[in-house]
Amino acid sequence: MSKTIPAAGAASLFDPLLAGDLKLGNRIVMAPLTRNRAGPGLVPGPFAAEYYAQRASAGLIIAEATQVSAQAQGYSDTPGCYTDAQVAGWKVVTDAVHAKGGVIVLQLWHCGRISHTVFQDGAAPVGPSAIRANGRTFVAGQGFVDVSKPRALRLDELPGIVADFRHAARCAISAGFDGVEIHGAHGYLLDAFLRDGTNHRTDAYGGSVANRARLLVEVTTAVAEEIGAGRLGVRLSPVSTAGDSRDNDPQVLFNYVVAALDPIGLAYLHVVEGETGGPRDSIAFDYAALRQRFSGVWMANNGYDRAIAIAAIAAGTADLISFGRPFITNPDLVRRLCEDAPLTPLTEPATIYGGGALGYTDYPALGANAAAA
Repeated sequence: MSKTIPAAGAASLFDPLLAGDLKLGNRIVMAPLTRNRAGPGLVPGPFAAEYYAQRASAGLIIAEATQVSAQAQGYSDTPGCYTDAQVAGWKVVTDAVHAKGGVIVLQLWHCGRISHTVFQDGAAPVGPSAIRANGRTFVAGQGFVDVSKPRALRLDELPGIVADFRHAARCAISAGFDGVEIHGAHGYLLDAFLRDGTNHRTDAYGGSVANRARLLVEVTTAVAEEIGAGRLGVRLSPVSTAGDSRDNDPQVLFNYVVAALDPIGLAYLHVVEGETGGPRDSIAFDYAALRQRFSGVWMANNGYDRAIAIAAIAAGTADLISFGRPFITNPDLVRRLCEDAPLTPLTEPATIYGGGALGYTDYPALGANAAAA
């Protein structure tokens, strides 16, 4: 089938776009997807380069959430980007993607209270306050287990968190990434600081909305200084309860957060609409009010299919659309969306987290089976 033609004057999902310093060939983004396949030393696994290169037709690849430090780990076999070995491992991935003409950034995270003592040498994970999350994490050999109760970060430790994000961003650029995305969503450390349900601090990082947003703004400012704002994005999830995140007034909170991030000059803002992996309208929320407070490129995520994505780009409600699980089973998702071809469904859910090539690099592109016959 031929590519859908948008209305005259309207943007198309398949048009190129300049997002800060990132030159994107289309508006289709591969969202960050945790796959738990890192090897010893939390170096990207042996199939990672092939996996990402297969998906290089995306306008932008956001590589899986990656720890900024050893303390930042919350799940088994998720990669880091803070040691020389990790940088070398990621360089193999970025070289493979660039050889296919792709653009790739790395999502940086600190899992915070969504962690377990097994990842902290027996110590408690850290968070804004000592409030245990009602959630689970993945531990190799045990499967999903309840997260551990965190301890509250001391005020004198917070500059170190900022420094860890700065260092990891510098390492990402050394590894050949075109930029980075800061994970400020889904109940992880930066998101937990934002919300009054998880942040009960009484110092300069708690209480008011401005105080709760302080750490995210400091981290974003530091990373922008380190690598340039034109190579930097931030991901937010205003109403998602992933990671047991909750706030009494998310509209007021995120109106402030977006307005505070805007002067930094980000390449894009990545916003998860609704409940992650669930309904897009889980609670009433005015995303347009957020967009009015941001002058840069707007990336929308969660539950988009071809028709909704095309309509959103044409209407100007988003500049980029990120797709998550469809990219797992459709390495050539861009072509399939362009041609309105059928999508390969997820048939092996057990292979999403952990393992090797099975369910990772073996999903065929269009025509591959016919060609092999």
